[in-house]
Amino acid sequence: MKTTAITGKGINLMLGTAMMILTLTACSKDENPAAPADDPAAKEAMLGYTYTDSVPSAGCCLDSIPPSAISPEEEAALIFLREEEYLAHDVYLALSAMYTKPIFRNIAKSELRHTGAVKALLVRYNITDPAAGHVTGTFTNPVLQALYNTLVAQGSASLLNGLIVGATIEDLDIHDLHEDLLVTDNPDIIVVMNNLMRGSRNHLRSFYANILFMGGSYTPQYISQEEFNAIVTTPHETGPGGC
Repeated sequence: MKTTAITGKGINLMLGTAMMILTLTACSKDENPAAPADDPAAKEAMLGYTYTDSVPSAGCCLDSIPPSAISPEEEAALIFLREEEYLAHDVYLALSAMYTKPIFRNIAKSELRHTGAVKALLVRYNITDPAAGHVTGTFTNPVLQALYNTLVAQGSASLLNGLIVGATIEDLDIHDLHEDLLVTDNPDIIVVMNNLMRGSRNHLRSFYANILFMGGSYTPQYISQEEFNAIVTTPHETGPGGC
């Protein structure tokens, strides 16, 4: 049942960003759970995010699910999500130009597939695309524009800060996808959002592993500590990449 609106997301983003600015520092990694112990190849894949991302190619997946009536709340969620996925892509692209670590470049490619999956839903439901003709680093949503500017500035301070920015973005994405799933009962939207969340959990695992590798730590700003611990202490998730 579609009952929950997404009002207040912009305010929550700005408040969360303010908290992130205050806490974007490294502290003792003893305060945080350890990343899962992997064999050398798996550890290398996690640190560089060299996995083949299995986020769905929306075309073939959605063809098998009939579209449903869409509510104003679902439409608003998809519009915001389309640019939110571009936010992650654009921040990582900016950081990849500053640092040689492959994680930023590789996850940026993954985020491009994420936003493409959301675009397929916009096309399916004839929703105007807020990111049509997207220019890197430019957003129609002023909250996302401000967040992009803040995150790039914070990430440019050091490589460790850049990795913490990455963890913050994935933390936020998981939180927002949880909220978005509360406003939809459309099977096609649920499939795409669940796949996007799986991808974000994998990204968070890799950013966190890199943070620990550098002697830093990360405290979740948006999801609960319990959910965060459950994510970062479990291995990379795989899936069919479809429905």
